[in-house]
Formats: sequence, structure tokens, C-alpha cells
Amino acid sequence: ELLERVRKGGGEKAILRHTQRNQKLFVRERLRLLLDAGEFLELSPLAGLEMPYGDVPAAGCLTGIGKICGVWCVFVASDATVKGGTIYPIGVKKQLRAQEIAMENRLLSVHLVDSGGAFLPLQSELFPDKLHGGRIFYNEAVMSAVGIPQVAVVCGSCVAGGAYVPTMAEESVIVDHIGTLFLAGPALVKAATGEDVSPQDLGGAKLHSQTSGCTDHFAASEEEALECIRNVVWSLNWEPLPEQGREHDRPLYSPEELLGLAPLHYGSTLPVKLILSRLVDGSRFQEFKAHYGTTLVTGFAHVEGHLLGIVANNGQLAHDAALKGSHFVQLCGQRGIPILFLQNTAPQPAGPASIPQAHSNRLKAQASMMAAVACAAVPKITIVLGGCFGSDSYAMCGRSFSPNFLFLWPNARVALVDPRHLPSAPPAGDRDCAGGELELNQLKANFISDFFSLTCCFYCAFFNILSRLEEESSAFYSSARLWDDGIILPQDTRKV
Repeated sequence: ELLERVRKGGGEKAILRHTQRNQKLFVRERLRLLLDAGEFLELSPLAGLEMPYGDVPAAGCLTGIGKICGVWCVFVASDATVKGGTIYPIGVKKQLRAQEIAMENRLLSVHLVDSGGAFLPLQSELFPDKLHGGRIFYNEAVMSAVGIPQVAVVCGSCVAGGAYVPTMAEESVIVDHIGTLFLAGPALVKAATGEDVSPQDLGGAKLHSQTSGCTDHFAASEEEALECIRNVVWSLNWEPLPEQGREHDRPLYSPEELLGLAPLHYGSTLPVKLILSRLVDGSRFQEFKAHYGTTLVTGFAHVEGHLLGIVANNGQLAHDAALKGSHFVQLCGQRGIPILFLQNTAPQPAGPASIPQAHSNRLKAQASMMAAVACAAVPKITIVLGGCFGSDSYAMCGRSFSPNFLFLWPNARVALVDPRHLPSAPPAGDRDCAGGELELNQLKANFISDFFSLTCCFYCAFFNILSRLEEESSAFYSSARLWDDGIILPQDTRKV
């Protein structure tokens, strides 16, 4: 339902205005004409929903990975039906993440620009800091310097800082009548100089193709522009990545069954081998240290013909499990084998973990695993199957450990602590906190009404915190803020 809502961009009325009155193609139609036939991977489609400044469906731009003329590329396509193409802070973050993916994987970058510029009331969250809007242009320069091609199509308004995106690309195309490129639009020119000037005269396709030279190709229509950019990609001499030639086996158990296996209750963990048997080719899994540290499953398998090292939670990440994980991750690093992390943080039982010595040993082992994960110079993909909490998340390559991609199942929970593991009510009888039994009794005797009033407030605040933790740990809250690369259905995990 949410995905269907996001696919409509700014809504049916906005799409009609965009396509009928403004005579432009909808962003998804542009991508259909640009990309090779077949599916593409859309990244973070739920970004921007229910933000403090309102809904910004898909953060106002579509990003993803697809093929153009057989070449894998990252695309960033503005959706002008969302807030008129205005750029919000979450939109900047989404574009920066797309550039990061392009740089990490050395993928061609394609921009379809149709933007109204930054949302000025939020300029303090868009402009001044290191990872704000200006970083997009910095990344373009760095990508060009290391030989990663970038191309752009100006298929609408391209105002203010956004005008640098096509200007800094290696080749750009501008569409006649609808494509414009300027630092300040006609309204600001009128306010500053009193001069009336049309958008096309100020920064239209003919001006930039024939006079300024800011764009390299002129197109009479969007269809022609998108065909032109496909020809540009074809002429880049950018070799397509080699495809895996040999056939691969399907799992013995249907991946469709993963939907029914997705854990909904975190009081216990699902045996992760049930997941693996529906995920890896031929359901074949070469397990590493099968009888040691059994609450972490490690081993080698193929997924869609690609050899992977797999690290999967199968319970609490205790001392032995963390040492085993550290050893296995180092092996993968030495052999150059990509690693797939399957996160499902287990509840922390009250017992041996509460003993100082056991806790210290576990701490040292997890620190060792964190170091191994951080230093492993191989591609890393993390999928959160259930819980993603605390230090276990770090050791299992959470977002702060920079996996190449991180996806969530819809049931996933992401937080520092699991609200289900907090006490159901705050403690009521700590003598030290009350200042001693005598003072507490005196307080009860003299200020009984105030005491009950304060207690009620304390309980309300406590349960408000629990409620907030529950809300903020949901997969949808995480994905809206780009803490991941998107929510995927369990049965689509192999394809992704």
C-alpha cells in the first residue's frame, strides 16, 4: 500500500498538471524509456514519509540501479510532481547516498534533472554543513577525477545550485521548451533589475546549446533526449561488468516461504538455517565451525551463482560466537569473498551475561569482531531479518560500519535498545534514590498528594518513552530517514 502511494509521486492531480499542462513525461515514464527492458532496483522508495516537515514521497527523487545499453548504472531522477520539484533535506541525503553507491561500486551515474531548487525555510539543514547540498557537486568532481562517468538530462527546471549538476557532468542534454538552466529565475531577475525576461531567453535549450555551451546536446523532445543519452552511454567506452555465465540452482525450498518465516515476535529467535535453505543456490551451505559458537552461523554458499561468505545470527552473540565471527570475517577478507550479514539480534537473557567476568569476555570478543568487520576490504551486504539492537548490530555490520548495501524486512526493528526488553514499569522502592527510608517515609507522611501526583507523572513519562521507542524502532521509520537502502519483501531477498 505504501509503495503504491509512493509510485504516484505528488498525487494524481500533480501528475495531471505535470503531464497535461506542463507537457512533461512522468519520472517513471522517463526511466522506462531510459533503462534497458527488465527490472531495476529502486533504492529507498519509502524515504521522506512522515518527516517533521511533512510527507515528501520518495524524498522527491527516484534513485536506483539499472542497465543502459548493457552497462550497469546508478540513476538519480527528480520527481517534479512532489512539492514542485523542491529539494528537501531528505532529498539531499538520498542523492548523496546514490553517489556513494556509484563511487563504491564504480558505476556510471545518470541524472535526470527537473528541480525547483532548495526549500529555503530549511536552508540551515540543506546548505552549510559538510554533507549538505554542496557535497553533491564535490562528489561529481571527485568521481570525474577517478574516471567514473556522469551524464545528465535537463528535462525541466534546473535552478540555483541544482544548475551545477548537469554543468559538471561529462556530457549533458537539454530539452527544448521545457528544459531551463539558470542560477536565478525570471522572478528574481525582475525583482533585482526590473527586467522582464522569459525562462527560455534567460536559460533555455537554445541559449545553452548555441551560446553558453553549458550543455552538449540539444533535443527537441524528451524522447529524443533520452535516446541521445543512451547513445552517449554507448560511446563512453565503459565496459559492462561481466555477467556470471554458468547456470545456478534454485533453492530446494521455495523462497516464497520466507514470507511466512519472517519473525514477528522477538521473545525467541528463528533458526537461521531455515532462512538459508530458502535463500542459497541448491540449499547448499558449507558451514564453518559448525559446533563452536553455535549462536552465530557462518559458512560459504552461492546466491544467484555468486560465492558469498554468510554471517547470520542464530541467538545471542556471545563470547564464542563473536570469536568465531571474527575468524570467519578475516578468512573472507583474505580470500576476497563478499560477505552477507543476516541480522536478527536475540534477546539478552538475565544470567551469565550479568556476571562481570562473562560480560567482559563477551565485550572483548565483540570488539575483535567489530575490528574484523570494519577492516575487511570486501563487499558487504547486510539484511535485517528481525531485530537490530545495540552492540550486536555493530558487530553484524550495521549502518555505521558502512556495508555496501543494507536492506530491511518489513518486520525489522532498529534501535539502540529493544523496548520489549526494558522493565514493564519503573522500580518503585530504591532507598538510595529516595534519599533513605526515613526521608521517604517523611515525604509520604507530609506530602502524600504530591507524591502520588509525581508518581503518576513519572509513570506517564516512562510509558511515553516506551511508546516512542516502539515507534522509532520500526522499519518504516528507519527507511523514511534513509538509515537503510530500502525495505524488501522476504521472498524477494534472492533477487535483490
